[in-house]
Amino acid sequence: MNNNRFLFVVVLALIMVLAVGGIAQAGDDDRVDFWLTILHNNDGESQVVDAGGDLEDFGGAARFKTVVDNLRWEATQGPWTQRGAKRGVLMVSSGDNFLAGPEFNAGLANGVPFYDTVAMDLIGYDAVALGNHDFDFGPDVLADFIDGYQNPPPYVSANLDFTGELRLQAYVDAGVIGPSTVAMERGEMVGVIGLETPNLFAISSPRNVVVSDDLVNIVQVEVEKLEAMGVDKIILASHLQSIENEIALVSELQGLDLVIAGGGDELLASPGDLLIPGDVPYDAYPMIATDKTGATVPVVTTSGEYKYVGKLVVGFDKDGNVVEIDDDRSGPVRVVTGTCNDTLPCDDAVEPDPTMQALVVDPVVAALAALDSTIVGTSEVALDATRPNIRIVETNEGNLIADSLFWWADQNAASYGLPAPDVAIQNGGGIRNNSIIPAGDISVLDTFDMVPFPNFVVIVPDIPRTQFKEILENAVSRVEFVDGRWAQISGFSMVYDPAGTAQVVDADGNVTTPGNRIVDVMLEDGTPIVMAGSVIAGSDLNIATIDFLANGGDFYPYRDAPFTRVGATYQQSLAAYIVDGLGGSITAAQYPEGGEGRIIEIP
Repeated sequence: MNNNRFLFVVVLALIMVLAVGGIAQAGDDDRVDFWLTILHNNDGESQVVDAGGDLEDFGGAARFKTVVDNLRWEATQGPWTQRGAKRGVLMVSSGDNFLAGPEFNAGLANGVPFYDTVAMDLIGYDAVALGNHDFDFGPDVLADFIDGYQNPPPYVSANLDFTGELRLQAYVDAGVIGPSTVAMERGEMVGVIGLETPNLFAISSPRNVVVSDDLVNIVQVEVEKLEAMGVDKIILASHLQSIENEIALVSELQGLDLVIAGGGDELLASPGDLLIPGDVPYDAYPMIATDKTGATVPVVTTSGEYKYVGKLVVGFDKDGNVVEIDDDRSGPVRVVTGTCNDTLPCDDAVEPDPTMQALVVDPVVAALAALDSTIVGTSEVALDATRPNIRIVETNEGNLIADSLFWWADQNAASYGLPAPDVAIQNGGGIRNNSIIPAGDISVLDTFDMVPFPNFVVIVPDIPRTQFKEILENAVSRVEFVDGRWAQISGFSMVYDPAGTAQVVDADGNVTTPGNRIVDVMLEDGTPIVMAGSVIAGSDLNIATIDFLANGGDFYPYRDAPFTRVGATYQQSLAAYIVDGLGGSITAAQYPEGGEGRIIEIP
């Protein structure tokens, strides 16, 4: 067969596939019986005021609600050129609906309903998936969060078992939380299945919530259950930390019509889409996955923090098959206010929703202003916690925070009947400001930005030196992936070789592959702990850290070693260290830019 004939056959085959049931391009809408607009977001993470930094004109819950309301009207009532009798719309979140930080702290201080709950209530969701950050304060705060709704939306997660948490199980019994939900739009049933990351225990605090990693079987069973109910339009809203994980999962499933991913914060966009300045698309909107039968499945997500509303417009035929994606109407819709200039075209600008502004944004702004006006000290040097630096190298802000853990534990150990710490470890993933704080005043708000989670300072006594090396091996085991388990340290120095074998641990903290990246470890007083990769015999070590790590978070292999909380969160210890430990002055001599050489990488 010559090349021209071969090309002709391939093209003809493709045309026949599209004619039989493939996803068509906009305009080929004869088979469309029902147009469904999926509005979606993920990783809102309590960024209710605006996008922050120099992007105050973008994002924010009040503007986000206006955009959602406009898109809802457009989807169901606005003028369309396509034929097709029915048009419906759904609003879905794929997780991380709040996040520790000064904004969420304002809601905690105000009490139930939290400001984030009010925001989600006003936006109006048809289904909400759970993300890892939704468990950061534990199941009780998540229950408080749901308590605050006037009319809670369906929360969906098929691989979580809540029977060990009575308050959340009560919501399961009431039908608020479930593996899936069915929404009715213009007489059409649309199923939404939820899915949580199997790594939940390693990166959050779900306590007695049981997490299954059998994702393929769990989702397939739920798809078949919905199909048996007569539901022929099925969406997966999942929070697997990377859209590539959702795409891989789809390849082992069948029956899904589209997927909304969460946790990866990827921005999908096509040429011509209006984006927030500085944003670069990860890929096109939507991405296309292929299921186990060879069917194509659109997969979407958005960049988080209320900066975009995702909008996917799909056409279903009478049998519930996706036969068209309206590319012209689909894509990320940026959230921008009315401030425009010559370099920032904002024909898409919106005004903030007045109710959201009054009930959520204004009180949070007032709370942040109060925190920002309370000064705890002054820094002579800019403090670096930019990502990836805080997760792959020693930084001066990392040293400051690790020192604050050591200092607080040392000051308070005796009152708890504990030995003084020998070392301190803070995971880079728990340092969240993702910025360089300029030299100058340091406020309480700054300390919340740096270390916002409800992590308490603990002392883990009597850790054998061999286990301490295992702990450090975990800290450097994924440095090439810019992983949050990277350690910022105090009380010792270490040398590591990234070319060495990376440690692997299982979910229980058991080392399945010993690492050999840690080369040397020496205490501040000169005591050697590891030399040339070998542990030096000697006394056990007492570690100051945070309870998240002591409980095995970020796969730190403490293996249920006993620990004691010593009376402060890591934010409180940081503020106290600056005021009392440093006398209000962070000096360039003590915390030089680039760190002081506590961690050395062998090139």
